[in-house]
Amino acid sequence: MKRKHLLLVGLLAAGLAAAVGLSKEADSAGVRMSDAADKLVNSFTDDQKSKALFGFDAKERTNWWFVPLQKDKKPLRKGLRFADMNREQKDMAKALLRAGTSGSGFLKATTIMSLEAVLAQLEKNGENVRNPEWYFVSIFGTPSKAGKWGWRIEGHHLSLNFVVERGKIVASTPAFFGANPALIKNEVAKGPKLGQRTLPEAEDLAQELFASLTDEQKKDARQARLMAEIEQGKPAAQVGEPKGIAAAKLTEKQRTLLMKLIHSYAERMPPEVAEPELAAVKEGGIDKIHFAFAQEDKKSGKPYTYSVQGPTFLIEFLNVQSDSAGNPANHIHSCWRDLKGDFGLAAK
Repeated sequence: MKRKHLLLVGLLAAGLAAAVGLSKEADSAGVRMSDAADKLVNSFTDDQKSKALFGFDAKERTNWWFVPLQKDKKPLRKGLRFADMNREQKDMAKALLRAGTSGSGFLKATTIMSLEAVLAQLEKNGENVRNPEWYFVSIFGTPSKAGKWGWRIEGHHLSLNFVVERGKIVASTPAFFGANPALIKNEVAKGPKLGQRTLPEAEDLAQELFASLTDEQKKDARQARLMAEIEQGKPAAQVGEPKGIAAAKLTEKQRTLLMKLIHSYAERMPPEVAEPELAAVKEGGIDKIHFAFAQEDKKSGKPYTYSVQGPTFLIEFLNVQSDSAGNPANHIHSCWRDLKGDFGLAAK
């Protein structure tokens, strides 16, 4: 009798474990993306579909941009604007965005979108339309838990690109987050937004890491010139040998700061994206990660750039431009690239 009881308990435990496993699978970010995208696509009119839907192998899938991409205040970017959706569709599109980000990543993404309203106040009828709803959704292939498809949400200072296969995320880069202003300083934006920073970790941790270096370490880390702008519109990052100081030459405290900086980028994504990326970072060898930093101390605002490069990934950061109110070095571009291959394409 006791043996039968133990067997029953074992079967119940196995069943519970299987149920938990199925529950986790059903609640994965890839499945949530598939459900959200399928629901959104099914809500589209024929005209909306003509703008939002592309074949999976379309060249447009790798045609990513983080600039406004406008001419005469008309969009050049492909996809369907939030502005051209009804309220329910906008909520569906935000559900897709939420599935592609962590809680903090979703807040950063939506804050970036909201900054367009601040720019509209600061620029007062400038050359570009500044509208939080000028963000575009593109679907590549047919959203499905069985097949392979992709999606993008993109606009000024935001470009998120994913490939999902059989309900699992197989690619999540390039992942670009920018901010103008990086810090809201001007009285035109006074109130709850005054003093707001969109990407503080990307700034503070890198500055803290560089400040912690000895003079000898700074000789390795510091670059003679500011780094070039992040290259957009191409399917792969063009990188050479890593620049800067190798993590092998850092103290334990400095390595901890470096890893915090890397985590701050990876953790913009859902846990099931961030965790494998960080595991790959460690597997590639922390000692092989390089940190490079450049700053123009004599210029107003002290514009600066940095990169973090390991065997599997590249982080690029620039804060060199003035914001739209003319405050120097208050305009951030930051990006995570997969050196194994962005967009799920094998690196050449």
